[in-house]
Amino acid sequence: MSDTTSATTDTAPRGAAPRGTGPRTAGRGLLHGTAWVVYRRHRTALLACVLITAAACAVYAYQRIGVLDFVHAKGATPDPKNELSMEFQGTFHAMFSRDIALLQYVPLLIGAFLGAPLIAAEQERGTLRLVTTQSVSRGRWLATTLALPLAVTTVCVTALSVTFQWLWTPVHQLEDFGDWLSSGPFDVTGPVPVARTLFLTSCGIALGMLLKRVVPAMAATFVLWFVTDELWTRLRPRLGTPHSVTYPYDGDGPHLPPASVRFDDWVATADGRLYGFGTCVHADEAACRAKLGIVNRVTEYFDFGQMAGMQWRGAGVLLALTAVVLAFVVWQARRRPL
Repeated sequence: MSDTTSATTDTAPRGAAPRGTGPRTAGRGLLHGTAWVVYRRHRTALLACVLITAAACAVYAYQRIGVLDFVHAKGATPDPKNELSMEFQGTFHAMFSRDIALLQYVPLLIGAFLGAPLIAAEQERGTLRLVTTQSVSRGRWLATTLALPLAVTTVCVTALSVTFQWLWTPVHQLEDFGDWLSSGPFDVTGPVPVARTLFLTSCGIALGMLLKRVVPAMAATFVLWFVTDELWTRLRPRLGTPHSVTYPYDGDGPHLPPASVRFDDWVATADGRLYGFGTCVHADEAACRAKLGIVNRVTEYFDFGQMAGMQWRGAGVLLALTAVVLAFVVWQARRRPL
C-alpha cells in the first residue's frame, strides 16, 4: 500500500502508451500515495456521493424556477385565512415532502454504505494486514482513510444543504404554514445535515472497526440511526429559549410574528403563575378558574430568527460527539491490532 508498491513501471512496448495513462488512473494527478489507494478502494461509494449530489442540486435548481414563478405571481406572505398557503401546498407540498425525505435519509445512507464498510471491509477481506507490512505507517494510513471520505462527505452534504435552502427560503412561510422546526427544514438546511452526517458516518466507522464485518456494521448503523434520531427529536426544541406572549383568557390570540413556530400553551394567573393548558377543562370551569385566579393564556413560540442559532448549537453538539468518536477510532486503532 506504499508508494513503491502502487507505482507503475515506465517501461512499455515501443509505440504503446505508457501504463498508468488509461481510464483506470484518471484523476491520479490529484491524488497520490495513500490517498490514491483509499480512493481506489472506495471509489464506487465516493463517486456515487458526488454524482447523486450533482443530480440533486440540479433538480433543486430546476424546482426553484417553478417556486419563483408562483412567488412572482401571488406573493410569499400568507394571508390571514391561509388561503395562499393552502394553494401553495396544493401545488408544491408533495415536491417539498419528497425533497426533505431524501435529505433526511442522507446521514443514514452515507453512514451505512460509506462509513460502516470503510475499515470493516479491509478487516473482513484481510487486506488490512498487508497495509501494516508496508512502508506507510498505520497512523498515516488511518489518517488518510478517515480524512478523504469525510472530506468528500462534507462537501457533498454542504452542497445539498445550501442548494435546498436556496430553494426553500423564499417560500418558508407558505410551506407547512412556516413550521420549520418539526416539518423537516430545520434538519436539512444550514449546518445540521452536515453535522448529522459526519456524526453517523463516524459512528459507522467505529462500529465497523469493532465488529470487523460489513453487514453487521451496516445493520448496527441502521439501528443507531433510529436511536439517535429519536434523541435528536427531543433535543431539537431545547436548543433555544422560546419566547412567550400573554393574552386574556377569553380574548383573541395569540398574535405571533410571521413564520413563528408555536411550541407550547399554558394558562396563567395575573401574577404570572403557569398551569397546564388543560387546567379547569371540566363542567365547573368558571369556578375552577376563579379559585386558581386564572385570567390569561400564555403561548410559547420560536421566532424564525432563532432558527440559525439553534441549528449551529445543535451542529456544535453533533460535531463535538463526532470528534469524540473519531478520537476513539484512532485510539482503538493504535492500541491494538486491527
